[in-house]
Amino acid sequence: MFPLRTYTVLPSIPKQLSRLNELAYNLWWSWNYDAVDLWYRLDPELWERTNYNPVKMLGVIKQERLKECVNDDGFLSQMNRVLEQFDLYMSRKTWFTKNYSECLDKRIAYFSMEFGITDCIPIYSGGLGILAGDHLKSASDLGLPLIGVGLLYQLGYFKQRLNNDGYQLADYPEADFYNMPIRLQHMPDGKPLIIDVEYPGRVVHAQVWVAQVGRVPLVLLDTNIPSNAQADQDICDKLYGVDMEELRIKQEIMLGIGGMYALEAMGISPTIYHMNEGHAAFLALEHMRLYQVKEGLSVEESIEMARAGNIFTTHTPVPAGIDKFPRAMLEKYVGNYCSKLNISFEQLMEIGIENPTDPNDNFSMAVLALRLSSFTNGVSKLHGEVSRKMWGNVWKSIPEKEVPIKHVTNGVHMHTWISREMTGLLDRYLGNSWRENQTDTEVWKRIENIPDAELWRTHELRRERLITYVRSCLKKQFERRGEPGKEIDFVSSVLNPETFTIGFARRFATYKRGSLLFKNLERLKKLVSDKDRPLQIIYAGKAHPNDEEGKQVIKNIIHFIREEQLRDKIIFVENYDVGLARYMVRGVDVWLNTPRRPHEASGTSGMKAVMNGVLNLSILDGWWVEAYQQGNGWAIGNGEQYGDKQEDVRVQDEVESSAIYDLLEKEIVPLFYHRDRDFIPHGWVTMMKQNLKQLCPVFNTSRMVSEYTSNFYVPMMKRVSILGEQKFSRGKGLSKWKEHMKRNWGKIKLESLNTSGEGQLTIDSKFNVIADIYLDSINNEDVSVEIVYGLIDKNQHIVDWEVIRLSHQSENKNGHHTYAGNIQCKTSGQHGFHLRVIPNHTDCVSPFETGLIYWAQ
Repeated sequence: MFPLRTYTVLPSIPKQLSRLNELAYNLWWSWNYDAVDLWYRLDPELWERTNYNPVKMLGVIKQERLKECVNDDGFLSQMNRVLEQFDLYMSRKTWFTKNYSECLDKRIAYFSMEFGITDCIPIYSGGLGILAGDHLKSASDLGLPLIGVGLLYQLGYFKQRLNNDGYQLADYPEADFYNMPIRLQHMPDGKPLIIDVEYPGRVVHAQVWVAQVGRVPLVLLDTNIPSNAQADQDICDKLYGVDMEELRIKQEIMLGIGGMYALEAMGISPTIYHMNEGHAAFLALEHMRLYQVKEGLSVEESIEMARAGNIFTTHTPVPAGIDKFPRAMLEKYVGNYCSKLNISFEQLMEIGIENPTDPNDNFSMAVLALRLSSFTNGVSKLHGEVSRKMWGNVWKSIPEKEVPIKHVTNGVHMHTWISREMTGLLDRYLGNSWRENQTDTEVWKRIENIPDAELWRTHELRRERLITYVRSCLKKQFERRGEPGKEIDFVSSVLNPETFTIGFARRFATYKRGSLLFKNLERLKKLVSDKDRPLQIIYAGKAHPNDEEGKQVIKNIIHFIREEQLRDKIIFVENYDVGLARYMVRGVDVWLNTPRRPHEASGTSGMKAVMNGVLNLSILDGWWVEAYQQGNGWAIGNGEQYGDKQEDVRVQDEVESSAIYDLLEKEIVPLFYHRDRDFIPHGWVTMMKQNLKQLCPVFNTSRMVSEYTSNFYVPMMKRVSILGEQKFSRGKGLSKWKEHMKRNWGKIKLESLNTSGEGQLTIDSKFNVIADIYLDSINNEDVSVEIVYGLIDKNQHIVDWEVIRLSHQSENKNGHHTYAGNIQCKTSGQHGFHLRVIPNHTDCVSPFETGLIYWAQ
């Protein structure tokens, strides 16, 4: 039966408690332990039953309980303390205000396909979403004028359950948006704000919700409304659903173009647009269109201005992970939109195809983002290197190390992931300054002041809580599957709160090698069965619903751990989510990470473990390449990379699994169980302190977001302002200059090259170069003539090269120019040099952004 009318019922909250409603709708409470305690105190059972959702709890709590709280001085006192903290947080002067007050009138829009903020808003699947949520939280902490934009999924990502054979099944519980800490955005007339997005042959409507994340609003689009056909309601149905390709392009249109429409409808005009992965790349097209419509710019000028305000963060280290769409599908969904951009569909294809000369190449969202952004970054130092190699074809002829892709290593939001017990310990020995100055290494040196006994007992308490929580999860799993009573009773004895515990929890993609520890079952059984020094392992994680290989890895693990010697010491917990993650990263002793290098772009779960003193045992991939030092964890291997052939994969798995067993047997387990008379493993605690002291001030989102701000956001804000001055005169000039360079670049030619000091030279001598170059109508000021020089390897390639710029000597008739310079001979051996010409303009972010380069022939 369909309703004749709809209406919303709100909770009736006594006046004395009225601000609880305000607090419930600001997700600041999710990373403040005092606020969480307040909700727990209100009704402990209901708090857990509502999945830690204060809005839903206030909607169903009994009025009698609220009346009791009105007369409870203790509750009122605690509520007022929390509200004082909240008011101070929202009103205090922030890092951004102190450092960049001139940019307070600017806005940054951060677009992401998923956001992982807290348990009761399940619109995330894994690391990408959690990173996006942590980005918003730290942006709020630092006071950035940032706004998030995403999609609101009715069914979210799936809930995982395993059948009796260990095969992963997916459940999709429906979310009730009206009982979540989000609010509908309304127009001045009180009606919900609805935006319209064109799709083939129809218009799809989306209503706009807003979640408040501290100081940062998060705009979420929802197509699950009656005015849409069922197929269009399903656009915002599941995150990463089964019908991947067509659903994905529909979602990405809604995110990129619909998200831009929503901001405009809300009267928000950001200066900077940050694309967190290529899913949001269509926003760059709408950004162009707005410059054409609002400012009357040409296509080329609008591209230049939009690019100046766009930044793209790539998280993908392999081409297979990039969203690509066949030509026919792109034309179906975006073909008509091209007329709004005043470009042909062919021109759009050229922007988004990695190799425009390949008729079979598909349209890449990442390439679209790369070509329409002024800055691109990977999410670790190694990933930056991998990305420069992976995307070299977008900047043909440009040396790999000069491809304009930088890196900002990921971090995690410390206050979200650090345990309550560790927070109290740090407060006692570091003071409060660690909370506000998370990147201050001097503050973190005070870790040494913490007595070993206190740090160890704090960690042991977290391990005990983890085991208790895991047992309760397992009991629910067994009951749901209808296991016999004997099996359910068995759950209460699995794992030991005093045993060395390894955690492995992540997405079960095959490259993460979730079953690597089972390569040698006999060695594993020996480790877990040692009477004096036992070992236990907790596994958790989901495979994508379409990833049958990933599901098989999980199934294999389930079968392995049913063996008698393993069944109570190695367990798999279903439905890995934020709640389980918090318990695991706070309670295990070692966090295990086994990706196939270099397939882990960054990895943040190990960072969350770091914040709690948990040590990492990891392949040298992603962030661990930067973090690992002797004494703060363990590295598996030395950063070797293997081939992709089946035999290479087999050898790699054998070598690296053996390395794990060796480390566990010879170093890790013995160190953990080496106790002094006080029963404390002082050697282990020393490593915990090194871990906290060295890594906490670096691998947090406070550092990460401040880097984005200082290196990208603020320079981009200033550049957009400069290019927009005097009715975009400099922006138009830059666009015109680029067009002139592209038209005439092919005419550049090296006419002659003269050198002195050839043959055998000595160290500290100079090698002189004089070049006559024909530039035709290109001005000398518009180019940089450079010598690239270095040692010659066995393949006659220049390696470890350096660059010097030749100085302009004279301009001869008819476009001929003379340049000169010298090469300093610093080392012995066979050397060589090459000459190149690259564009040069003060308003370019990188000399390589045009993709133009001339190598002398």
